[in-house]
Amino acid sequence: MSATPHAQFDTPAEAEDTDTTQAPEQARVRYPLELSAGHLLRRALQRHQALFQECAGGLALTAPQFAALSKLAELGRATQNRLGRLVAMDPATVQGVARRLVLRGLVRTEKDPMDRRTLVLAITPEGDRLVNEARRAGAGANATLLAHLSPEEQQEFLILLRKITVGRED
Repeated sequence: MSATPHAQFDTPAEAEDTDTTQAPEQARVRYPLELSAGHLLRRALQRHQALFQECAGGLALTAPQFAALSKLAELGRATQNRLGRLVAMDPATVQGVARRLVLRGLVRTEKDPMDRRTLVLAITPEGDRLVNEARRAGAGANATLLAHLSPEEQQEFLILLRKITVGRED
């Protein structure tokens, strides 16, 4: 990845419109959308979601449901609060996701033996079967999305995404 973030401009002056009729604080800043990290990440996410749905062949899992079910399959069981933290969902979102997974019979709730007031989520055999199919779909979507990158670029891309999302390298 040899290009630097500033490579889109030949000189710093090109980043701003040089219209001197406006006050300096109102000078227009050039912001090519096609070079915006946020815009490109959103488009990459949209492409991945479309690829996942294509590969998933009617599994009827949203991205948040897949994330929660996949993490729950790794853990076996977890409180709703912990699951939400681990998959980066706010409490209201994880509550709705968990409710829908329970209604579909993919997850069951249990009382925490240490604190009977706390509900613990556990994956069901049907949830485990479905998450394995969804993981195959996810792997296919990832492979298609990253197909234009060399294996080294794919690894570097994932390292950089993790660095961006957690603020450090894992």
